[in-house]
Amino acid sequence: MNSVFGVGPDVPLRSPDLAAGQGAIGTRWLPVWLACVLSLLAGNASAHDASSYGGVFRSRDLGAAWLSADVGLFLNAALVVAVDPGDSSHLLVGTDLGLLSSHNGGRSWAPEARDVVIGAVFALAFSPDGELAMCAAANGVFRRDRGSWLRARAPDSAIPARALLSGPANDRFYLLGRKGLFGSEDGGRSFAIVPGVPQTSEVTALAAPGASAGALAAVIEGRAMISGDGGRTWSDTGLGGAEAPVDTIATDATRPQRIWAASRGQILVSDGPGKDFRSVGRSLPEPKARVRGIAASTDAMTLVVASDRGIYRSEDGGENWVLREDNLPIHIEAGPLARDPKDAAVIYAVFSLMPYAEVWRMAVDGGNMLARIDPISLAGALSFCLLVLIGGGLAARYLSRSRGAADPL
Repeated sequence: MNSVFGVGPDVPLRSPDLAAGQGAIGTRWLPVWLACVLSLLAGNASAHDASSYGGVFRSRDLGAAWLSADVGLFLNAALVVAVDPGDSSHLLVGTDLGLLSSHNGGRSWAPEARDVVIGAVFALAFSPDGELAMCAAANGVFRRDRGSWLRARAPDSAIPARALLSGPANDRFYLLGRKGLFGSEDGGRSFAIVPGVPQTSEVTALAAPGASAGALAAVIEGRAMISGDGGRTWSDTGLGGAEAPVDTIATDATRPQRIWAASRGQILVSDGPGKDFRSVGRSLPEPKARVRGIAASTDAMTLVVASDRGIYRSEDGGENWVLREDNLPIHIEAGPLARDPKDAAVIYAVFSLMPYAEVWRMAVDGGNMLARIDPISLAGALSFCLLVLIGGGLAARYLSRSRGAADPL
């Protein structure tokens, strides 16, 4: 986890006394100063400024107001968040450097399975009863049962994974891998390729409408597709294509059969698998924004859209859109939205300062070399730098005074 703790916003880079003795001392300490500055830059921020880093945010009124849900963290890239269906205060968050968990609704966080889950975590899922949790990281797919995280058996082409979904039964999961769609019918212990999607096809989004046990919706080669048999066969909805590819596809928390999609800034909705998509309101103010999450009220009048330009909200069915800026990062990438299964008005959003495409590329190329850094070790390194700064300043002041005493005017 990329974190800094207890560092004030104004750390002097050079004291007057050190400047006075630069000839004897300044150049000697230059490597230390540079190391400390680089360490601070690696932490991204030294104050809780929502516009300068990523993180996790929560709204209790379907996106009207937002507050930080990552107290004490300074995250470079929060990629995905999941809410436990059995305990709404239990959250899992995937970051570019591993997995975090909270058991009190985000008031405090702790690294999760840091000796097992390494690198960027793009996908998380709970079983419908919350007893099982699944995690797809840069180094594999993992299953948590009775408090322990164990590696699941999955083909190499499944890693890294773009999405994880639970089926209607507690033992069924779907995984959208780097190449292909995979399914598990043994509670996430093992995953096998679902033969309906050729591994040469690019699948960029996956959702599971609650219409039936085998209902799936996906974005395949930029087109919105639906399946009624768990992905073995697919039907083209007619939405998307090379000229207007679909960004994402999402289910609805209040109406299980409803399916949402986005294409070139236009939000679209279908009343169920097999039914045509129709446009909702006007396009987003920035039509080139890539949509990553959609949430709506039961009457579809209030819409919340997460995109690579931030979070937009409409209270009139998409006729007018407002970029939410209160307490949220501005114009950095927002990831998939997650809603509390017990309260559809509670919604979570994640933001990444690092572009998702770059995090994905690093994961595909072999993962982040900083994946084993945890907040304690980073805080320790920063504390050491501060001690060096203080000691260097005191030493410079002492030597400067000694020189002045030895060479009076």
